[in-house]
Amino acid sequence: MSDTVRSAAFREEHHIFREQVRRFVLQEVTPHHDRWEREGQVDRELWRKAGAQGLLCPNMGEALGGPGGDFLHSAIVIEEMAREGCSGPGFFIHSEMVAPYLVNFGTPSQQQRWLPGMASGEVVGAIAMTEPAAGSDLRGMKTTATRAGDRWLLRGQKVFISNGQLADLAVVAAKTDPRDRNSVTLFLVDTRSPGFRRGRNLDKIGVHAQDTSELFFDDIELGDDCVLGQPGDGFRQLMHGLVPERLAIAVSCQAKAEAALAWTVDYVSQREVFGAPLSTLQNTRFRLAELHTDAAVGRTFVDDALNRHMHGELDATRAAMAKLWVTEMLGRVVDACLQMHGGWGYMREYPIARAWVDARIERILGGSNEIMKEIIARAVMPGAQSAQPPKESRR
Repeated sequence: MSDTVRSAAFREEHHIFREQVRRFVLQEVTPHHDRWEREGQVDRELWRKAGAQGLLCPNMGEALGGPGGDFLHSAIVIEEMAREGCSGPGFFIHSEMVAPYLVNFGTPSQQQRWLPGMASGEVVGAIAMTEPAAGSDLRGMKTTATRAGDRWLLRGQKVFISNGQLADLAVVAAKTDPRDRNSVTLFLVDTRSPGFRRGRNLDKIGVHAQDTSELFFDDIELGDDCVLGQPGDGFRQLMHGLVPERLAIAVSCQAKAEAALAWTVDYVSQREVFGAPLSTLQNTRFRLAELHTDAAVGRTFVDDALNRHMHGELDATRAAMAKLWVTEMLGRVVDACLQMHGGWGYMREYPIARAWVDARIERILGGSNEIMKEIIARAVMPGAQSAQPPKESRR
């Protein structure tokens, strides 16, 4: 899709920033991504380089150590990484999930301790919510933080944690009142703390360059200065970040779908079948027409959601709709595009193969699409809610 056919909210400064991000991705990310896929994580130096270019926490204010941009700057970083199929660097989790907790709920001392380093890339952030037996239902969480004098003792296990191998800071959800299943508190955990352990880098079917880990907390001693907000505020804090997170997922998936279509148009224009380009076959032309229409609808939806968000008008239902529709659309697009590549589409040397595998997680992370449907259904039919409305999780 042409960058000129975009929301009017994008200004000249955003277009200049986009060119800067594109250069960074092409120079510092794509040449190394295959190696990172083999190694299971990106180089730590990449984070410092990204920070120096203003790619980390781009919408964080200068007073907190950030570049002072807005959410559209964040969207540009997400789009340009997605467009090149660069799934390894976990900038999205770091910038759009971890940092906002500190910006919105941290004390001045917590913010000064962590945020400047997050913007510079000296500190890598992770968010630790999901457990082996607690995904979308955070009420099933087993990790606890119990009071011991003037300290908290954090004990438990988390899984599927993006940036888990590299993280210096983990925002960890734990139950602080065993009598109340809804009593969840968020803690800021320095990964150098005694009792913190990283498990294995998980062997995923896709997104191989992104380190995704098990984390263990063996009675880590934490002071009150590690509590984010007030004890018991965890669910409220989690809900606060769901709208921009789901919008960011939709932004990323839209760019991935557009990239897959561009690769496929190029391929079918060059690949010959029966003495003529594959693009001359009616089935190819008609299928691409359908897919481009899907992508155009997605682009309109995503840009509308971005506009609404910039004006403070994007609600949880609309964000869930964007996440649901665009992630499902991406799945359809990459599957059809792989098919048009034939046998070569199954070879990892072609980006469509990696895109097809990587796309599968999008319907799960950020709250599964089944949870998105439940959220939308509750808005459409408020009098017909399920008996136990779900408490949501991200990962």
